[in-house]
Amino acid sequence: MPASPLHVLRLNARELLRQPGLRKEIDATLDPALFGIDDDRITGDLAIEVHAESGVDGIVVRGTIGFPWAAPCRRCLANVAGTARIELDETYQDDAADGGVAYPIEGDQIDLAPVVREHVVLELPDGPLCKPDCAGMCPVCGIDRNVASCDCDTSMRDERWAVLDDLRLDD
Repeated sequence: MPASPLHVLRLNARELLRQPGLRKEIDATLDPALFGIDDDRITGDLAIEVHAESGVDGIVVRGTIGFPWAAPCRRCLANVAGTARIELDETYQDDAADGGVAYPIEGDQIDLAPVVREHVVLELPDGPLCKPDCAGMCPVCGIDRNVASCDCDTSMRDERWAVLDDLRLDD
């Protein structure tokens, strides 16, 4: 049975901790499906470039994760595409306390796959804009206001608050 492509994200922690300052480089391009990420917004592979360096009290993993993405603009539904770049800076320790700032070293190994998955899922764009001043679509006729204009009446009135329209305050 062939080894999983994710094996490149497993590090031998004992080997690294034997000599403080020892460094291990990881440069991999992996399919997001290997991490259990099935999201149409990701349009290519994950580019993972990290290094792990041992210290006196643990192992620090730093580097970047990048991936291309595409999604519809939240206002006008035009296609928006980009490349996400995530800065990774995590610490692994033997005696990492629950809720602390470090991940625990389990079974003399560090598995970076869960951390990569977590960062990628959190970085996915929820509601991108095609441009900061996107005018969106007309709620009446559906025309893209970035391309053309319309004469539709888009003023909305909530009858529950209509009585306040007649309110006049003495200044």
